[in-house]
Amino acid sequence: MEYLIWSGAAISCLGLFGIIWSIVAVARARRAGLSDEDLRARLSRVLPVNLGALFLSVIGLMVVVVAIILG
Repeated sequence: MEYLIWSGAAISCLGLFGIIWSIVAVARARRAGLSDEDLRARLSRVLPVNLGALFLSVIGLMVVVVAIILG
């Protein structure tokens, strides 16, 4: 079960890196002083990455918890 815990932790870390990337991308877009339409367009490209990263984080944490319960 130890390999399952470490693989779940790795998946969670990938999700965390994706969330951090999303935060940085949004902060850069806000600092760029874009118009409202351009800002919305850039944020609409970041949103799927953010949701995917959140999904990876949750799945990874679920794998860790299940591995701890089973192990």
